[in-house]
Amino acid sequence: MALQLKGRQALVVGLAKSGVAAARLLVAQGARVTVTDRRAATELHGALAALGDTVSYALGGHDPADFTGADLVVVSPGVPLALPEIAEARRQGVPVIGEVELAWRFLEHVPLVGITGTNGKSTTTALAGELFHQDRRTFVGGNLGTPLCELVLSGRTVDVVVAELSSFQLEGVDRLRPRVAATLNLTPDHLDRYASLEEYALAKARLFARQQPGDVAIANARDERAVAMAASSRGTLMTFGFGSLGQGRGARVGQGGELAVSIEGPGSLAFPGSGDERYQVRGRALRGRHNLENAMAAVLCARALGVPPAQVQAGLDGFPGLPHRLEVVRERDGVEWVNDSKATNVDSTLVALQAFEPGRPRVVLFLGGRGKGAPYAPLRPLFEGRVKALLTVGEDAPTVERELGDLVPTERVGTLEAAVARAAALTCPGDVVLLSPACASYDQFRSYEERGEVFRRLVGGLG
Repeated sequence: MALQLKGRQALVVGLAKSGVAAARLLVAQGARVTVTDRRAATELHGALAALGDTVSYALGGHDPADFTGADLVVVSPGVPLALPEIAEARRQGVPVIGEVELAWRFLEHVPLVGITGTNGKSTTTALAGELFHQDRRTFVGGNLGTPLCELVLSGRTVDVVVAELSSFQLEGVDRLRPRVAATLNLTPDHLDRYASLEEYALAKARLFARQQPGDVAIANARDERAVAMAASSRGTLMTFGFGSLGQGRGARVGQGGELAVSIEGPGSLAFPGSGDERYQVRGRALRGRHNLENAMAAVLCARALGVPPAQVQAGLDGFPGLPHRLEVVRERDGVEWVNDSKATNVDSTLVALQAFEPGRPRVVLFLGGRGKGAPYAPLRPLFEGRVKALLTVGEDAPTVERELGDLVPTERVGTLEAAVARAAALTCPGDVVLLSPACASYDQFRSYEERGEVFRRLVGGLG
């Protein structure tokens, strides 16, 4: 599986952080590297500073000859493999892989925990990392934070790699074999890139394609597509969810929110022990039904590779939560301000609203940004008893208003700054201001992280 790179011509397509990490690794392995990006040099200061004169540049567009003349093409996750230049390179027999696959060729000796899903994968990955950190040297990254190629470059010795893997990343894997693979759910997302939900599902299913007996495949029991993906694995299938586990193996939520994990059943499992185990989920960072699902998945990942139960519970108790995911940034005059900027699709906003118990309407909700083509109507049942007012921002504000504006008082405020100012005037003690946009951020911000940081700064400036 090792790549022979010394003296070979490699092309890296796309200069976001994964592409930069891939280029640096290829250079370190002795390859002659060209990097290409449709953006001009004036838009790529960070990438150019990181790479310097160690590579050749083809910026402001793609030259087909760079693709067909390469010995290897490595594609950043943001670049569709359907790009005509990539398709032609493949037709001419040039190997095409993603940054994750490149890193994997140097990490195959380390157990890999791969976590995917439309929503919840960042929280689950971070939580699983926290559980593993209690017991062994752990790298947490992938789509969450640090590219896997950076781990290879660092020379760090680790006992386990916990990686969030998006559909974009999984398109580019070839031989990747996770010892533990988990899929949390599958709902419409990225339909601006995929022709259908089925095509999107096929990309995510690649996580399980090369698992072998002795590996573990984990899926959300309530999601038929997720279970079908995991069932395609040759490893042991485990499920998590609400309700009875029956004779299966996996995790369920018991009375009082307790997690019950059953590891009995026919055949052998990758992790030690037998019988039922019980875990408590107590922290505010894991509030909401969806976070109970995330916790079950993370616990199964950790137990599958032998993290002892006591360390699992310690990790659950100590988990601080993720920035930009139901993050309480301030409590001011009895009002809770919550940053859920990572909710870049409708389903993610849906589960965020479910985290607040219905009763009197008390949530002032910020929605809008760059839409992804999915309807907002699934949010309608969550408004009653929860949402007090709706403030819309960004490009997709008219669509949001058309589909949801009849439910509660609705105002188009345009910008996040205006939304924060208006929410401060609308709220009273006991209310919650929730930034959970259901949209990408790229109409007004460079990333959902920047959007969340701006929200935090604006809320902090209210006095």
